[in-house]
Amino acid sequence: MIKNNMTIKIGGEAGMGVESGGSGLTKALSRGGLYVFALQDYMSRIRGGHNFFQIRVSTQEIFTFVDDVHLLIAFTKECIERHKHEVVKGGAIVFDESLGVDPASLKEQGVKACPIPLSKIATEIGGHRVMANTCALGATAGITGYDFERIKDIIESNFRKKGDEVIQKNLAVAKAGYDYAHDKYAKDFEFKLEPVDTDPAKRRMVLHGNQGLALGAIAGGCKFISAYPMTPGTSVFETITAKAGKYGIVSKQTEDELAAILFAIGAGHAGVRAMTTTSGGGFSLMVEALGLASITETPVVICEVQRGGPSTGLPTRTEQPDLDFVISASQGETPRIVLAPGTIEECFECGWRAHNLAEKYQCPVIILSDLYLSSQLRCIDRNRFDITGIKINRGQLLTKEQLDRITDYKRHLFTENGISPRAIPGHKNAVFMTTSDEHTEYGYAVEDIEPRNKMMEKRMKKYETMLHEDIRGPKLYGDEKAEITFVGWGSTCGAIREVVDRLRKKGTKANFLQFVDLWPFPADKTQSYLEKAKYLVAVENNFTGQLAGLIRKCTGIKVDAKILKYSGRPFSPEEIIANLSATKTTAPARRKGGDPLFGGKKEAKIHV
Repeated sequence: MIKNNMTIKIGGEAGMGVESGGSGLTKALSRGGLYVFALQDYMSRIRGGHNFFQIRVSTQEIFTFVDDVHLLIAFTKECIERHKHEVVKGGAIVFDESLGVDPASLKEQGVKACPIPLSKIATEIGGHRVMANTCALGATAGITGYDFERIKDIIESNFRKKGDEVIQKNLAVAKAGYDYAHDKYAKDFEFKLEPVDTDPAKRRMVLHGNQGLALGAIAGGCKFISAYPMTPGTSVFETITAKAGKYGIVSKQTEDELAAILFAIGAGHAGVRAMTTTSGGGFSLMVEALGLASITETPVVICEVQRGGPSTGLPTRTEQPDLDFVISASQGETPRIVLAPGTIEECFECGWRAHNLAEKYQCPVIILSDLYLSSQLRCIDRNRFDITGIKINRGQLLTKEQLDRITDYKRHLFTENGISPRAIPGHKNAVFMTTSDEHTEYGYAVEDIEPRNKMMEKRMKKYETMLHEDIRGPKLYGDEKAEITFVGWGSTCGAIREVVDRLRKKGTKANFLQFVDLWPFPADKTQSYLEKAKYLVAVENNFTGQLAGLIRKCTGIKVDAKILKYSGRPFSPEEIIANLSATKTTAPARRKGGDPLFGGKKEAKIHV
């Protein structure tokens, strides 16, 4: 018997309750004191198509999914055909007996076939087949031996607003599914789940990356958010909007993305901590206004949650294609900061830190996430979100007392560090103008050579100050001296961490350089790590290896190999390990030469 170490996958069409059932099971397992990591995969349609929800369970903290599946809950034949090869020997597939699947075909590959009358139970006991997912939730607990009280707890909390009758029907359906699976299949299923701590006071939070970003922004004093809904950035907006009344936040859904960023810039100009959220396509429409925020030196935070492109691309799939874009977006050269969290905890930190940086440097700060990070669910200890350590830094924002003493206010005053004293409009001594044209210290439009040069140099001087005072170098995970050094950013973090752990257990020294602060690039804080690396491997969810290119541009060091994936799906640890050996046989370590995509020398580049 193997306890509390397994992966459960639930699959079916949109509209069958795949997401709601998976979310409910995730919470039920968490409330039993277990660590969970959930991966959601869904198509860009309201009904139909194939969706799945995959839950990894452990007694140890986990940061990624894995390929092996121990229990598959299939609502359709298509789900069985798509995923049966992922089920390990000794694993099981639970499916509605009305699907007419031949159990013998599954037994041939060492998989236990577990037909259950899910729809029949839902109809006869609950009154409607829509409760088949509730029956499956109970059956999952039954076959794994998990405490039904945890399932009962989730059903009661999830359906509280629908009244006692709905709760009781769902409980009856879930219990019938539990009893059927437990009595008929549990004895021969070796993978079991068991609560380890059910004390409500010790419950961990279960949340996704966009919720982490939203909560971090609220903790950091965000008081205004505007957005035009766009997958997968919308849930940042939804989370803050849901809490807007409690925390005194103004939430505005605009007519388009350009309006969204302009609203946020207007709020920032008025002295409010403001943000907007979108994805790559929406950010494309915001670009002109991004330049406006830069030249007027207005603080604004933009959450750009990436998906596969170009154009509409893959609306509900993950990718990391926009790093180069956000670094250089907008005509002209303008300062901005780019942060890319890799965990939900880092999403929370970036949520409040971005507002501090935006106000200190009076420029746009872009938080670059992606669909995988935005929707993955993890079980997190409450102390990871300690708000007592958060300090609000409003930078060179002048107080009323300071403004009372000013007789000649210059909004864009030339300073040594490039940061001018900032006043909120409304004080009689700080009546000023600013414009999208190049301007003088007073904000008046100008085209003369000397003031243009001085103002340009003033704004770009911020980069030096950022790098010296606030931009962090990469995080090192693993052995200080290693045979293999991985570099990555964003949501690849969890899979790479686990690869490092597995390699180390097998005797290979490995480490991981994770970049959160990506622009301005912390070259001086990175160079020594890269120069010591014996074999440098970039792992990225894009076609060209954009972080690898940024490292080459800023340090002169070329990675030895790239493991790249752009199918719209995230990396598993198994994929990285499988392709790691291929990189070593494809090409030797080489630190010179151009990018082969543009006519340079051949390199070790593996496309997954």
